[in-house]
Amino acid sequence: MSEAWIIDAARTPRGIGRIGKGSLCDIHPQHLLSTVLKSLAERNDLNTADIDDVIIGCCTQVEKQSSCIARMAAIDAGYARSASGVTLDRFCGSGITSVNMAASSIMSGMEDLVVAGGVEMMSFTTGVTAQHPTDMYNLRLRAAHPMTNVGIAADIIATEEGFSREALDSFAAESQRRAGVAIESGAFAKSLIPVFREDGSLALDVEEYPRPQTTAESLAQLNPVFANFMDMEFFGSGETYRDLVNRRWPRLEVDHRHHAGNSSGVVDGAGALVLASPEYARAHGLKPRAKIRAMANMGHIPEYILNAPVDATTKVLKKAGMNIDDIDLFEINEAFAVVPMKWMRDLNVDHSKVNVNGGSIALGHPIGATGSMLIGTLLDELERADKSTGLVTMCAAGAMAPAVVIERM
Repeated sequence: MSEAWIIDAARTPRGIGRIGKGSLCDIHPQHLLSTVLKSLAERNDLNTADIDDVIIGCCTQVEKQSSCIARMAAIDAGYARSASGVTLDRFCGSGITSVNMAASSIMSGMEDLVVAGGVEMMSFTTGVTAQHPTDMYNLRLRAAHPMTNVGIAADIIATEEGFSREALDSFAAESQRRAGVAIESGAFAKSLIPVFREDGSLALDVEEYPRPQTTAESLAQLNPVFANFMDMEFFGSGETYRDLVNRRWPRLEVDHRHHAGNSSGVVDGAGALVLASPEYARAHGLKPRAKIRAMANMGHIPEYILNAPVDATTKVLKKAGMNIDDIDLFEINEAFAVVPMKWMRDLNVDHSKVNVNGGSIALGHPIGATGSMLIGTLLDELERADKSTGLVTMCAAGAMAPAVVIERM
């Protein structure tokens, strides 16, 4: 089996995902993604006619994000017409999955040059997804697995696992502090590319979401958010999230502990990587930055939604022939503070090795793009810190988690 080499990674800054407030909200999502695709082609002098596929993760494929955004953005970026495209959805795990699928096609010998990544414009998709339950009104599925809102699931896990509001807020404040240090030190500079509007004016060239002045004390002043979701009625169904919670946890009194400050930020963004076979890279003078050591996917109990990353980590390490101590750095997506905190506790990993440049609590989580962004962030940090191996995983709706181990070259 061939190896899959990572040649480069690039991403946009994350813009606040609110119409009228975020700097990217008036950019077409195809344009946002094509900005990244074009940059990768130019800075690596790619012959885009050689690109076998463009694989893009996008969670909410509606309206402007529909119609195979991978192919549309590739055309918009000026790629050769022979460069095909495909768009996939594994909820929050889409950006890792796109890279893993690209690597798989290369390792199998079927393809030689693939661009993989993700995009999400949450400034207009959040309102769409908030209106519907995960099961999309499949009542037979709901009877077997009453899946609640992801934020409520986070509060359920925090309640059952004993993570206090104070601990969650402390973790969130540290994420903000680390992100602030990373931005000031230029930790993201290698991968970050500016976004320009159609008229050539600059839309955004810096991270827009972080608030590095945040403290645990200031977070303590915020009210929990997801208690407000409990009595939200689904359209025409007569059921609420409280009904689903009570069906699965009839004796649990949920202590709502997550809020806007210790949950991932709603943002717009896109990111992608170039992957190649060793043979193609050598023949075309492409210098590899890393290789894919192992990939894995894992499911968990559907109602908990967020608990699969621990099992995914165990699985991908086994496939790599490694143990947890062999990994230098980890990126565990901060969908909610309880997710990386439970992951660290269950696997006995020190916080000094996890999300060293902050995470989605501080930087934001553009659903379909985050996974590919995290792989690029991890690669940049391995080079900056002169370390060798890294692991990325993240929870995804439906109680899933993709994972990948990369090794610096």
